[in-house]
Amino acid sequence: MMKQWQAFLAEQPRERDASPGGNCQLIDLTHLGLVAIQGADAEAFLQGQLTNDIRELSPTRSQLSGHCSNKGRLLALFRMIRRDDTFYLQIPAERVPDILKRLSIFVLRSKVTLADASETCIRIGLAGEDAPRRLADQDLPVPEMENDVTAADGITLIRIPGDVPRFEILGPFDPMRQLWERLSDQSGVANADTWRRLDIQAGLPNVYSETAETFIPQMLNLQHIDGVSFNKGCYTGQEVVARMQFLGKLKRRMYLAEADLPAQPKPGDELYASSSTSQQGNGWIVDAAPLSEGRFALLAVAEIAAAESGETRLGHDGPTLQLQPPPYGFPSKD
Repeated sequence: MMKQWQAFLAEQPRERDASPGGNCQLIDLTHLGLVAIQGADAEAFLQGQLTNDIRELSPTRSQLSGHCSNKGRLLALFRMIRRDDTFYLQIPAERVPDILKRLSIFVLRSKVTLADASETCIRIGLAGEDAPRRLADQDLPVPEMENDVTAADGITLIRIPGDVPRFEILGPFDPMRQLWERLSDQSGVANADTWRRLDIQAGLPNVYSETAETFIPQMLNLQHIDGVSFNKGCYTGQEVVARMQFLGKLKRRMYLAEADLPAQPKPGDELYASSSTSQQGNGWIVDAAPLSEGRFALLAVAEIAAAESGETRLGHDGPTLQLQPPPYGFPSKD
């Protein structure tokens, strides 16, 4: 199916601005991969592996959730979707093989099957102020609240958090091809960097191969974006995560920044602060995407003290970053 989809897109107009009277951007999301989990024990299995409470996931509600190492470090961060009897874990496509291998270790005798579903379900995004109306014009049920899910005729829609109305749409090849053709008549066509930028501006992190096992969930603000539950019970790495929440003091958290740079930073690039005494370093780039030529939007995990004093730099000789809270802000006590 994915080869058909790529062949179809190759015949479509390349990146272009929205048409007059429209301000939506249509985006191919095949840079994101899907892991499908099925079986009689699927829910119990995931409940014992992921940071969020799977019991709160439903066909009408998606959620963020992480999978940690035994040391409480994130190996992956998913958007979770439930369709009928299947749980879908969406992550950057590069992480799918490692996560399939990792989760399979814990299956043991559970009645659970794991599969790469990236090739069987087409995924596109629509973002912009007119996006809800454009979808309604296609007789699709529009999710009203952030993280809500709706479905009709085999097509699933998810409302992604952020100031800009944004929707992910999943479904089989034929209806998705027809939907793309209809939406593209009044929408611009953008690349994956646009989706990545919108995630960054909404304060929504991703975990890539370069940053796997770097962050505990609280460093990526998962406690502020409903990505971790502290009353669900045990899961892999839970003791470390809970100890930080209830007994520890968070020293690093994730900030939003913009910077003029000669090249796009990469996830895992190190930050520097002269006052830092940590042997682990001051912090790291979480994600980056272009805003314009030579200017980039960034998510960065940095030491709180260095961020508040305004001395965090990108690398030892890089520019000073003006780190700001993400749109959802920080409570008075993390």
